[in-house]
Amino acid sequence: MVLFLCNPILVLLTPFFLFLFLLLSIRWWRPIQDWFHVYQFFRVPLLNQTMQHNHLYRNLSLYLHSLPSIQDSDFSNLLTGPTQHDVILSLGPNQTIHDHFLGATVSWSNEPTAFVLKIRKSDRRRILRPYLHHISAVAAEINQQGNRDLRLFVNADADGTSWRSVPFTHPSTFDTIAMEPDLKSRVKSDLESFLKAKQYYHRLGRVWKRSFLLYGPSGTGKSSFVAAMANFLCYDVYDIDLSKVPGDSDLKLLLLQTTPRSIVVVEDLDRFLAEKSTAGMLNFMDGVLSSCCGEERVMVFTMNSKENVDPNLLRPGRVDVHIHFPLCDFSAFKTLASSYLGVKEHKLFPQVEEIFQNGASLSPAEIGELMIANRSSPSRAIKSVITALQTDGDGRGRGLNQQHTGDDELDEDDGLRTAKDLRKLYGFFRLRVARRSSSSPNSTLASPLR
Repeated sequence: MVLFLCNPILVLLTPFFLFLFLLLSIRWWRPIQDWFHVYQFFRVPLLNQTMQHNHLYRNLSLYLHSLPSIQDSDFSNLLTGPTQHDVILSLGPNQTIHDHFLGATVSWSNEPTAFVLKIRKSDRRRILRPYLHHISAVAAEINQQGNRDLRLFVNADADGTSWRSVPFTHPSTFDTIAMEPDLKSRVKSDLESFLKAKQYYHRLGRVWKRSFLLYGPSGTGKSSFVAAMANFLCYDVYDIDLSKVPGDSDLKLLLLQTTPRSIVVVEDLDRFLAEKSTAGMLNFMDGVLSSCCGEERVMVFTMNSKENVDPNLLRPGRVDVHIHFPLCDFSAFKTLASSYLGVKEHKLFPQVEEIFQNGASLSPAEIGELMIANRSSPSRAIKSVITALQTDGDGRGRGLNQQHTGDDELDEDDGLRTAKDLRKLYGFFRLRVARRSSSSPNSTLASPLR
């Protein structure tokens, strides 16, 4: 003892050894506790036994990423949010985050396909069930407030039977899409009513879901409309590429993996049905499988025309709402001019209206591209639309006079002035035969929303 006190080296090293002992004691204490079963562990996997997404896993992910303690985690990922200026924290793989509930401390670890809860056995009976209810309530509140980041899922793997996701950042809203105002209001009211109708659907013995058919020529805004629905509902989007789905059973598996609060989109349904049988699609639309995993979902089918599609496939119960997307008319043109050019009235509008009344038409996408290319000059943009409408894409016109616009600002040397240059630049004009076909009486719907 005397030797120890008289040795200056040992005196200097004593605090170091004490600190080392304390550090090792803390590090070893938790494994010792685990060894004696002080803690209990619960695993929350991404998928359940039937390979469906585990709803608790989704709620838990929303909840954990909303906790302030995520900033104190050993390791967190820094990710961009919905915009490039937003930065969000995401729990890294195999990292731990702590939470406090009713005086107890719990820990969550992030595995590649699961979250693992670590809770003291003495606290388990007291707080586990209320804690899980608390997680679900907070996640529901985040969903209702629209604070969560939306995702776009695609079946992009080689076998086409599993989903991959990216952030959904499409800016389309019901305010920006070109649609007849009364129809737009009716669609919004329909969706708002659907969001509040869970108990009503269950009282009727029906699955809480809604299905839409969007049909019309390419470029008429069907995809933008789907994006507007997603932003309005704050729903994720599952876009199914049917050409990559090997068979009916694989299609069922994809549906099983979708989650509530989502829009399931099947594009170009008419083209798919022309190549394959309808049996698998019928089961997809209204079979027992769809009923069992279709809660709080919106199904959207798009097609260019429904003339050659079996009406039985589109009957009520399989498709609730039919919406026709026609080629652009004067009302839609004014909406586009307001959105793209910031112009609500213009001296050339009467001329545009007269051309529409004489039967000329283009798709909203075609007109929108003309306006984007000439957005620095609203007058020039509108004149470009006039020229395109008069030419109608085949260089021969529709019997309309090539009227002078009355503004010397338009000269022949400007590269965006003539219909010939427009066709070379965009390459999107249709043949006249196709125009007549798309504008035939059989392709219209007396009541576009029913």
